[in-house]
Amino acid sequence: MIDPGHNPGNFAHTREINRPVDIGTNRKECDTTGTSTNSGYTEAAFTLDVSHRLRTLLRELGATVVLTHDADRPYGPCIDERARLGNAARADAVVSVHADGSAAGNRGFHVILPAAVKGGTADTAPIVGPSRSLGVNVAREFARATGSAPANYVGGGTGLDVREDLGGLNLSTVPKVFVECGNMRDPKDVALLTDAAWRQKAAQGIAAGVRTYLRG
Repeated sequence: MIDPGHNPGNFAHTREINRPVDIGTNRKECDTTGTSTNSGYTEAAFTLDVSHRLRTLLRELGATVVLTHDADRPYGPCIDERARLGNAARADAVVSVHADGSAAGNRGFHVILPAAVKGGTADTAPIVGPSRSLGVNVAREFARATGSAPANYVGGGTGLDVREDLGGLNLSTVPKVFVECGNMRDPKDVALLTDAAWRQKAAQGIAAGVRTYLRG
C-alpha cells in the first residue's frame, strides 16, 4: 500500500482536518495541509506524483498495489483511517510518501520508523522489527537511486528516525514507514523535489527498497 501524504483538497477543508481523532495513545488532528515550497509547490502535489510513479514501478515488479487515496475525495483520509486501510488490506508493506518543511539549510531525506508504543488501541510491538527492516532497505536504496544524503538535521546521519507521535504508525498492524524525501524549505532540496527526473529516481529508490524487503 502506498499512502500519499496529505491531500490537495485539505486546504479547503481546514475545519474537517483539524478535527481530533484517536491515535491510540492520545488524540491528534485528522490531517494537515502539509508543507510547500516558497514558490507554492505543495507537498500534497509532490506526494501524489511520487506515489503514482511508485505504483507503476511496483506493479511492473508484479506487486499488487493500492493507494490510501488518489485525490479522489474532498480531504483526508484522516490519519487513523489511513492506518485502518493498510490493516484491512493486510498489506505486506505500507509506505507513506512525504516531504519535510524544516528550516533552510536542513537537507536530505529520512525514513520514519514506528517506536515501541503500547497504550489505548495502539500496540506497535508486532511491527517494530519488520518496519525497521523495511525502513533500512528503503533508506539504502533511496540514497543509491537519488544520490541524496541522509538528513543532516534528524536521525544522526543514519537516514532513520523513530517516532511515537504519528497515528499512522501507532495504529498500524502491518509493517509501515514514512519517507520524508527532502526538505521543501531548503533551496537545494527544492531544486530536486521540483524536478520530474529526480522524482522518478525517488520512486525507483523506494520501489527497490520495498522489493528487497519483500524478497527477504
